[in-house]
Amino acid sequence: MHNFKPVKQPRISDAVFRQLKQSILSNDFKAGDKLPPERVLSEQFQVSRVAVREAIRALESAGFLMTLQGASGGAYVTDLTFEQLANACLDLFLADKISVHELFHVRMLIEPEVARLATLNVNDEYRERLQRAYEAEHPPGASLLEDLTSTTKVHFILAEMCGNRFLEALVNSLLKLSGKIIEELRPSFPSPIHPPGLHRPVVEAVLSGDPEAAAEAMKNHAEITYDNLVRIEKLYREREKT
Repeated sequence: MHNFKPVKQPRISDAVFRQLKQSILSNDFKAGDKLPPERVLSEQFQVSRVAVREAIRALESAGFLMTLQGASGGAYVTDLTFEQLANACLDLFLADKISVHELFHVRMLIEPEVARLATLNVNDEYRERLQRAYEAEHPPGASLLEDLTSTTKVHFILAEMCGNRFLEALVNSLLKLSGKIIEELRPSFPSPIHPPGLHRPVVEAVLSGDPEAAAEAMKNHAEITYDNLVRIEKLYREREKT
């Protein structure tokens, strides 16, 4: 039984939203937990089910909940990520409010440092995961989404290895945004965006324990990917004008 307070404020659904959000942030409800049914919540909050429903929808829009249908349906707490930020930035990109240049400027500032820090935290588990991820890149016959997934695993592992959770979250968000942009642009340009072997210098530098070489290799990697995407974005913008 959760100790929710009766709601008496004029904006009832907003007050319900704030209390539920605080419960999620305080880990009263953890990722994967199912919220009590609307009926139960309305009784605890002493508000209408409509107010509860509005609050749940607002939490879903904010990325705190997802609603499932069916016998086991209901409102479930999500694992908070930067997915919402990536989606919002994609909308800004499609509206021509941010560019590939701006995205990769940020990546070139952050990811070399992440690679440098990752080199300082290499252990047997990370060594195995990093090598395995690199060797699994570009599977034969892969779709665009499968290929993108295979080539981002190295970045996700390095971000985890860097030991800074905020940097990890930023890199994850930037990678997701890059992937969404590539998915949007890819039909415009048939040549490889991420050629095979591009991660080899990065992985080798990290595994050899050379932080400065790892940072430089990641910077070179970002520049090559940026050059490829700039050409694609140019074609995309030209196509949109016609």
